Amino acid sequence: MTERTYDISYTQDRELSWLKFNDRVLDEAFDVNNPLLERLKFLAIVNSNLDEFFMIRVGSITDMKALKPKKREDKKNMTPEEELKAIYESSRSLSVKMGECFKKIEDELVSKDIFHARIKDLSKEDRKYLEKYFINYIEPVLSPQIIDPHHPFPHLENKGLYVAVLLKNKKDKSLTFGIVPIPKKAERITLLLSNNKSYVLLEEIVLEYVHKVFDQYQIADKAVISVIRNADIAFEGIDYDEDEDLSDAMKKLLKKRQRLAPVLLKIEGKLDKRMVDFLKEHLHLTSEKVFVYELPLDMSYAYEFKKVFKNIDNLYYDGFKPYVSKNVDPNESMIKQALDHDILLSYPYESMDDYIRLIKEAARDPNVIAIKITIYRLAKKAKLIKYLCEASENGKDVTVLMELRARFDEENNINWAESLEESGVRVMYGMEYYKVHSKITVITRMENNRLEVITQIGTGNFNENTAKLYTDLSLITSDKEIGKDALHFFNNMATGNLNGEYSELLVAPNSLKNKILEMIDLEIMKAKQGEEGYIAMKINSLSDREIIDHFAMASSANVKIDLMIRGITCLLPHIEGKTDNIHIESIVGRFLEHARIYIFGKGNDAKVYISSADMMTRNTEKRVEIAAPVKDPEIKRELFDYLKLQFADNVKARIMNENGDYILKKQDADKLIDSQDIMLKRAKENEPEIRSADLKKDGPLRKLFKSIFTR
Repeated sequence: MTERTYDISYTQDRELSWLKFNDRVLDEAFDVNNPLLERLKFLAIVNSNLDEFFMIRVGSITDMKALKPKKREDKKNMTPEEELKAIYESSRSLSVKMGECFKKIEDELVSKDIFHARIKDLSKEDRKYLEKYFINYIEPVLSPQIIDPHHPFPHLENKGLYVAVLLKNKKDKSLTFGIVPIPKKAERITLLLSNNKSYVLLEEIVLEYVHKVFDQYQIADKAVISVIRNADIAFEGIDYDEDEDLSDAMKKLLKKRQRLAPVLLKIEGKLDKRMVDFLKEHLHLTSEKVFVYELPLDMSYAYEFKKVFKNIDNLYYDGFKPYVSKNVDPNESMIKQALDHDILLSYPYESMDDYIRLIKEAARDPNVIAIKITIYRLAKKAKLIKYLCEASENGKDVTVLMELRARFDEENNINWAESLEESGVRVMYGMEYYKVHSKITVITRMENNRLEVITQIGTGNFNENTAKLYTDLSLITSDKEIGKDALHFFNNMATGNLNGEYSELLVAPNSLKNKILEMIDLEIMKAKQGEEGYIAMKINSLSDREIIDHFAMASSANVKIDLMIRGITCLLPHIEGKTDNIHIESIVGRFLEHARIYIFGKGNDAKVYISSADMMTRNTEKRVEIAAPVKDPEIKRELFDYLKLQFADNVKARIMNENGDYILKKQDADKLIDSQDIMLKRAKENEPEIRSADLKKDGPLRKLFKSIFTR
């Protein structure tokens, strides 16, 4: 059977698009308008993102190269080998740019009296202090090793830091190699004795005094290295014994992740070619897979500065607290309010505490019979789990569908699942071959012989930490049809039925994509009949080929399409005769844009959904996802305003051009619009203690909104 051919004139490669997204994050690290230590954190995010990209995406394509070397991807028609070549070239350029950014930030930190010291330049007193610190506190916990016929090349852990050493025998001058793992539990930052504003990193101390570890050798060369390994373990279709549940099988499988094949060797600074060749040989890597960094290989220490240094708050964003939603009365029962009217919570501007309060009330409400919830990611400490356990202990029927395959959160989810089971909660582990990525809660009450169902559907995880960092939406409704669908959904999950039919909810993998395509087709039909066809979406990624082609068809039919896409965007806009009517923007700012909104049509008749699903094939066809309709007219208007504000952003927003590159908007110095900053101010304005009719009607923020939405 011949492979289908695609029109690649209006698409770009998924992985190269992701690298462009990470480059936009790096722009935030360069941006002098951001607080200095926030810029360092952005650089740390870029570094961590790139590591994870190699672990997952590059790992996956490497596997594809071995299994199906001639298979071509459907966006740029590249083979795995061609795609990998382009990825390594683009990533290498990005790593060089990261080094330039690091130097710039470090130079600016000096002006703030924060010094990343170089040990060779220190005073005799400081060097003596560090040497003593190394001997007393670091050397005792090191596990060095030479590599020779009696000491085989060790396993280098994924993302672990090591000092690699080229050693010369003092007697016969023969060469050998040494490896010293950097202790994981030791503090990364050490302040100098003479100046508590100067610091060195743990690996730099080990690198400086490694000669004391190998004192029978001369040090010919040394450097800090790290290996990034393929971590794309296929959890689907796990083979496990009949008497073994999925949780136990997952624990075994996770142990394999650290031992998968390397895909990248990172070296900090220069290293002798003999040492590089030796490492390449033992790690089975080619030269293109070796990157030299001019910054620390692990930037996570950037998050420790507040703990280590004093009086540096001015180098961070101003503090803020999430505010009470304007749709919520903090003095009224959440259950009573949810039964009275729909509630939309907008994180992180509004507090997740209102949702947690709903679960807490449900756990203690004698009229609540059952609570059902899907969980994908949780915080390490989660009040949500506490109240779900309390509900079970209070005799409620509590069901948790825990997705154990949430990448890099598997162990955390296994631990939480065990805690829930100990409290009598019924725990399910999702569907074979399909991750359950949906975010839904159903609370069932019986009062005066009347059944009441409260449904919560969100765009993000029930993670109380990331709810302060990610922009997400959470809809709480007592709509009967949505409630009926929600209960039906959990019954289908419990019986392994992925083909359930729903009247209101769009549920992947069975109906979500088909309904999206139908609604695109409806806008095409309207445009062909002379009416205004319109589609707007706010999503994280767009790579589903069928949806991309439908967008192109809609554009050709004169349907106007506005897309706000944070990350991967395989569709190219403004291609003549194909995507002329498609406009794409991206916002990267203080908060991670994570909410998903779908809008089809305009005005009161527009169909509006919030969803957990991006427009990627993995979401539309390979996961269990939910999109919920927004019916309340006021909440609809709120979402329209939200998107209008985002498209009006001229500070953090970038516009994509026909080449897939992102261009800064032209700025009017008198009308700078940072959508995230405005949302923070708007949420504060809605605080009950400062909320007033005059402020809502005529305040400066309302006037700004009017100026944006009437232009």
